[in-house]
Amino acid sequence: MRLLVTVLLFLAMVEPVSAQTIDFGEMLAPMQGMATGRMVQLIALLTVLSLAPGLLIMVTSFTRIIVALSFLRSGMGLQTTPANLIMISLALFMTFFVMVPTFDKAWQTGIRPMMEEKITQSQAVENVVTPFRSFMLDHVRAKDINMFQDIAERSFGGNKDTKTGTADKTDLRILIPAFMISELRRGFEIGFLIVLPFLVIDLIVATITMSMGMMMLPPTVISLPFKILFFILIDGWNLLVGGLVRSFF
Repeated sequence: MRLLVTVLLFLAMVEPVSAQTIDFGEMLAPMQGMATGRMVQLIALLTVLSLAPGLLIMVTSFTRIIVALSFLRSGMGLQTTPANLIMISLALFMTFFVMVPTFDKAWQTGIRPMMEEKITQSQAVENVVTPFRSFMLDHVRAKDINMFQDIAERSFGGNKDTKTGTADKTDLRILIPAFMISELRRGFEIGFLIVLPFLVIDLIVATITMSMGMMMLPPTVISLPFKILFFILIDGWNLLVGGLVRSFF
């Protein structure tokens, strides 16, 4: 009997609540066409956030820095030291240091005016892209731009949208891959200069060990302490980080 009374009281409490149904049509009707626009904006925002690491690599100095640091670790023969977290963190902070003027200009001319509703979203996007386009144009090779320009003209039949026009209006479809190739090339050039002295140390140690008849002893076991000592004596971190940062100015 008590159970039946409890169930009846519960149903009496739930019935008024269940009568209040949610009508999504009433919620969307006053917005009319704005609902679809906001959904598209939300999807675009989520897409940009998911691609943020890729964008950081494509349009900033991160590529050259991380390639050079990777060559340093490989040249010294250290597979896990410094750890990947430390290397990437150092590369990110160096990228932020190099890109501060670009980030500040993008904020002052694009994002802040849009947040203050002084310019439209399309104008804000253009103002944000302009500083990054200028940065990439300052560090890209003309040879790489011309290569992608020729490929674009042949692939798209000389469509006017693929032509660069003036330097300030270079199409990002051409500029970004050209910039990445240029950064990879410069990163490998710096990597060669980093690895070369360590290679000389490896050759000297290998020659000495072979002349002493120590065939079974890997030369890297003996050369590693000497390479670390050499890097410390020349203040390698100061030279490498300073050289990488100065290469962008």
